[in-house]
Parts: sequence; structure tokens; C-alpha cells
Amino acid sequence: MSYLIISFTHKNTNIDTREKLAFNNEMEKEIFLRNILQNDDISEAILVSTCNRVEVISTVNNISTATNKIIEQLSSHSKLGINDLKARANILDDENAIHHLFTVVSSLDSLVVGETQIIGQIKDAFKFSVSKDFCDQDLARALHYSFKCAAKVRNITKLGSGSVSVASTAVSQAKKIFKYQDGIRALVIGAGEMSTLTIKHLLKYGFDVVLVSRDIKKAQVLSNDIQLEKEENQNRIDVRPYSELKSLLNSMRLMITATAAPYPIITQDMVENYPNERHWFDIAVPRDIDDIKYPNLNIYAVDDLQSIIDETMDQRASQAKTAYSIITTMRKEYFEWLKTLEVAPVVKNLHLKGESIINEKIENAIKKRFIKSDDQENIHKLCQTIMAEFLHEPSVNLRTLAKTMESDMMIGSIGSIFAINDENKKSKNNLQCEIPWNQ
Repeated sequence: MSYLIISFTHKNTNIDTREKLAFNNEMEKEIFLRNILQNDDISEAILVSTCNRVEVISTVNNISTATNKIIEQLSSHSKLGINDLKARANILDDENAIHHLFTVVSSLDSLVVGETQIIGQIKDAFKFSVSKDFCDQDLARALHYSFKCAAKVRNITKLGSGSVSVASTAVSQAKKIFKYQDGIRALVIGAGEMSTLTIKHLLKYGFDVVLVSRDIKKAQVLSNDIQLEKEENQNRIDVRPYSELKSLLNSMRLMITATAAPYPIITQDMVENYPNERHWFDIAVPRDIDDIKYPNLNIYAVDDLQSIIDETMDQRASQAKTAYSIITTMRKEYFEWLKTLEVAPVVKNLHLKGESIINEKIENAIKKRFIKSDDQENIHKLCQTIMAEFLHEPSVNLRTLAKTMESDMMIGSIGSIFAINDENKKSKNNLQCEIPWNQ
């Protein structure tokens, strides 16, 4: 088994490519995952699709054929050429794949380093694959360990401190633009997670919000929840019907949109004259705003925020260095832990084989009247004690050996010598995919 990750992010693809690769609903994700898992060389798979990345995290038997299969299916989904995707993709296997996974979950690979949304997005993708039986213990182990790594990075560094996200960056830029002006209202389109974050940041910076969503009930619930959180938020969110979107666009100077629509919801024909400059922030992928050219209209997409984000990166550089050191250590520990899992069933089956021999010999001894049946329990306990003490030192040495390069060969040899290879395979299939600490 090998780990394989095929990754398209803001680092190797532009927003045009990412929105073609994006998966807009769970049905699209399920169809894609089901298709790639029909290949015998792909055992498990998780699909992550966010505004800044599309990644396939998998366990495979053959890296080359699995890579080709995944790229082919991504090409079919996005209508992008296979060769173009191969040239753009970041393809990582085994230790490099795990290092990348830990980096992503720890928010070191995000457009906004330290943002907190990515771990929730990865968990959602993981839960989705588990619910559809697309994910088993090998990926589960890797994901659980990545969450542990992310927690350690957050606890030791300050990367997750403060409020950092694409939404907060957009609002921060809006604050700079409208710094010396009062009475600015912000139009927010959408009632999902990103819109929720956007509204909270807008209120924090003193903007009032006009909220529009196709689902007005969901928008009203969101508004009520946010206004209940703090007394100063009362009456600062105005929920309006989606039918008013065009008039609102042409009567307000600031707009931030973050819907899950698979196509632009704001087009050239919706734009009318407005006396002052307007600033529209499109933090959705695929984009909500079409390619619109209009006087006094400034449109910012996700990738346009990169230069703004880069200005703050120097402040986080030292913390990021510490975080990468943690990730490197955790990656090494993860593979050492995996090796100990290979030892566990060997040790278990040595004890089971010893127990089987004890039971057989005591039973024969009673039949031949070498021992009395009344003494069976005491003799059995004595034999178990002897066997446990005899296997203690080899068991400790095996666990130490598991961390070396020679462990596979040695464990295989021990299995052959004691004739426990078949039992070992059965035990490995029944191992619970848990790591020895709380998440």
C-alpha cells in the first residue's frame, strides 16, 4: 500500500483552472470517487474541493496506474486536457504525501497561512468518504494523525491566533478602502460558512450588512443567530429577498459574495450607472461575478487578495518555520507508529499460539493422568506466567525493531519461523484505526 495525493491549489493553478476543477455538490463528488475506486489499484480515496484547492487523497497499490486513473477522471469532470492537468498537478506519494497532508491540515499550505477553515473542510471531506465506504483504516489513520499534528501546531505556534481567512482579508481590504467614510453598508450574497465569517468581520469593523440569499429562510436564521451572539449586533443585519439583488447591486458601494453557485450569478446586464466607485469582492470558487467591465467598478477575486495577504506573511515567517519543524517530526513519528502496528499482531499471535499449546498439553496431560484435573487451573496460570515472561523481552525488542529499515524482513521471518503469517494477516484486517491519544 502507498499513499498518493494529487493536488491542484492556488500555488500551481489559477482561478480559471480551479473553478473548472471544482466540485459543486455531493453528487458530483460521489460519482467521481466511485469511478476512481472502480480501479483495482486504488483502495481508498478522499476528495477535497475548496476555493483554493482540489485534492485527491488516496491509498493505492500502483502509483503510476492510480495517478493516470485519477487524472483521467479529473479531466473528464473538468473538460481540461489530461496532459495539461499532469503538467500542473503536484503529485506526491508516501512520505511526501503525508508531509503534504499534515501541512495542509495545519494550514501551512493555505492562501492565508493560519486560517482555521481548512481543518473543518478536510474533516467534512473525510466524513463524506467514510459515510460512502470510500475510506478505510489506512486513510483514517493518516487523517487522525494529521488532526493531531494540526492541534500541536496551533498549540505551540501563534499561526492560528487572531482571525485569518479569505473572508477576513476581503473585509480588511474593504476597511482600508472605506476607512474615512461613514454610513457604508455592505451587501453580502450567500448564507453559507464563508458568508457567516464575512458578516461577523463586517460587523466587527463597523459596517452594517444587507444580506441576500436564494434561501431567505436560511438567511434569516443566520441573521438571527449572529445578532443573538452580541448585543451590539442588534438591528445591524437587514435580510432582503433575492429578487432585489439587481437594485441592491446598483445602490450600494460595497459587496462581498460567497455562494456555492456553479455559474456566475452577477452578469454584465445587471450593472447600471452609479455615481461613486463600487468595490465588489468575489470570494467564491467557481466565481459568482462574470467578467464585467464597467466604469468605477472594482472587482476582486480570490487570487487578487494574494498581494494583500503577502504583506502580512513576514510577521508569520518565524512561526511557520516552527510549524514546519513540528510537521517533519510528526511525519516521522507517524511512519514509526505504522511500523509498530505491524508488530502488534505478531506479538498477539505469538501469545495466542503459546496459549493454544498450553491448552493442548494440559488437556493431554490430564488424559494421560500426569496431572490431576483439580490442578488444571493452577497449572494453566503457571504456564501462562512462564510464557508471558518468555515473550516479554522479544516483544519489547520487536517494537524497537519496528522503527528500523529491516523491520519488514525481520517481522516476515518471525512469522514464517513460528508459522503465524496467516493469523497475522487476519489480525491486521481487524485492527481498529485509532491512534493512541485523544484527537
